[in-house]
Parts: sequence; C-alpha cells; structure tokens
Amino acid sequence: MTLPAAFFERPITHRGLHDRSKGVIENSLSAFEAAIAGGYGIELDVQLSSDAEAMVFHDYDMARLTGERGAIQTRTADVVRGMTLTDSSDTIFDLPAVLDLVDGRVPLLIELKDQDGAMGPNIGLLERAVADALRGYQGEAALMSFNPHSTKALAQLAPDRPRGLVTSSYDPKDWAPLPARVCDRLRDIPDYAASGSCFISHEAHDLQRPRVAELKAEGAAILCWTIKSQAQADAALAIAQNITFEGFIPA
Repeated sequence: MTLPAAFFERPITHRGLHDRSKGVIENSLSAFEAAIAGGYGIELDVQLSSDAEAMVFHDYDMARLTGERGAIQTRTADVVRGMTLTDSSDTIFDLPAVLDLVDGRVPLLIELKDQDGAMGPNIGLLERAVADALRGYQGEAALMSFNPHSTKALAQLAPDRPRGLVTSSYDPKDWAPLPARVCDRLRDIPDYAASGSCFISHEAHDLQRPRVAELKAEGAAILCWTIKSQAQADAALAIAQNITFEGFIPA
C-alpha cells in the first residue's frame, strides 16, 4: 500500500486551518471548514471517550482548550460533545461528525493519540472506534500514531487505509514521563516494517536523520510536522514530500 497522490497535492493543515484570534480553534469544525474552503488537506487528532468513542481532540488534559481539567477518557462522548472550545462557539465533535462534514472533499490525516501512556501494547479500543467510523467512508483517509502498536493494530482493523508512524527525535526532556529507554528505541524508527507502515510524519527539525533518508530510499513517503513559516517549509521540502503547517499560508 502507498499513500495516495492526494496527500501530496497541497500542504496539509495542522489540526485544520485554525486562528484563535478569529475564534477558529484547532481541531474544530470551523477550522476544518476553513481548510476545505482553501483546498487543503486536514491533519486531526483523536482521543478516546470513557465509553470508547473517537473524539476529535489533541490534548490529554482538556484545560487548555475547554477550561476544564481532566482527560477525555474520564468523560462520556455525550458529555464531551457538549463542551465548548474556549474563545469560540465550536464544541468538540466525534470522528463520524467530522467525516460527515468533510465528505471526501479533502484528504484526512488522522492521528490516533497514544492511549497506553508508554507507547506500549495496551491499545485497541481507539483503533477499533476509528476503523468503525471509517467503514464506508469514500474519501481519502490515512491513519498514523506515535505508538507503533497502534499502527500495527490498524493493519488488521482497517487494512484498506494507508498507515504510518508519527516519528520524532525523541529528546527525553521533551517526552517526560516517557522513559529514556523507550525514547532511545523509538528514535531510530525500528517498527516501520513490522507496523505495516507506508509513510512517516517526522519532526521537521530532525529531518536530516539518516534513518529518514534510509526509509525514503526504500520507498517510504515522508511527511513532516509542524511547519510555522515559509522558510521552514522550504527547508523541510528539500527532504519531505509534504508538510503539515499552521500559523501562515504556504506559498
């Protein structure tokens, strides 16, 4: 399996085309509508509710975006759907609602947030919820996770969807409390083949890593995160085949 051409035609918005100063918050329907209007692909994040539904939200603690502390995992999907994103009129939505909105008009790059907490094998519920939501969806959608166990599980649950790994320099000081030994292992992307991946989305400032070049030479598609200026975009595109961006409009 390869990543479809749609994922390379235009830059991909990071959590939608958001702008808090205009009341358009990341991972909101307004941000996704703005991305669609601009013809851009959408990268979005999903977290698991306490009743095992896939909710579109990035953070593990909801305080930054809702003013309420705690993880989405501690609340039911119905409660989460009623929560308003700060500085906006948007509420949190589940993945099926986002799929209904997008309806195949732009490609979706869906990141499953690590629910294990240690990049380990205690996964499954979120992967199943995402696979169930995508069943019958006709648009382009690719799935990825930092947790290689998650990506591997998706090979069984959603075999018709392209899968990838979100990868990083894994500097331990940026990943606490993830143990340094886990960072050391994941840094060199050892699970690419075993996870059934066809692409990586790599931390932009670490694109010079030899392992990235090695995977690209072997046929992996290379995306990157997160680009915040045209200068960063120009540098990243010397290696990566596309970018996820926020805070500016790429040339």
